[in-house]
Amino acid sequence: MTTIEAVNNKAALRRFHEAVSTGDAEIISKTIDEVVHPDVLIRTPLPIATTGTQAMKEVLAVLHRAFPDINVHIEDVIAEGDKVVTRNTVTGTHQGEYMGIAPTGRSITYKEILIARFAEGRIAETWAVVDVLSQMRQLGVFPAP
Repeated sequence: MTTIEAVNNKAALRRFHEAVSTGDAEIISKTIDEVVHPDVLIRTPLPIATTGTQAMKEVLAVLHRAFPDINVHIEDVIAEGDKVVTRNTVTGTHQGEYMGIAPTGRSITYKEILIARFAEGRIAETWAVVDVLSQMRQLGVFPAP
């Protein structure tokens, strides 16, 4: 990957996270259509049958129903080869059903790492590691350590 490609890919992933943080479904959908390949491979196990950008839009819709004020703060961005990695801190207030948990009104903060492989300037494949245990503890499902 050239320096210009690395800069452009990093900017595209930042743009994706910024769109998610707007909470605006139209902006999120438009941004996904522009920066994500339609047949993106999502390597994180998901409890849905759809694939590609439609799966990504569904997952984000679920998150926004559960945490309407969700915000992704990028801590680090690293580019190597055709991949860009972001280490993020995510915050939100639990105001809708999430993973079978009724709204608690609690604010949560958790960490995630997203790896995106780029092809032709668009996100073609993703892997995400989300601290779900931290989410569950903060929502009262599991006791805090």
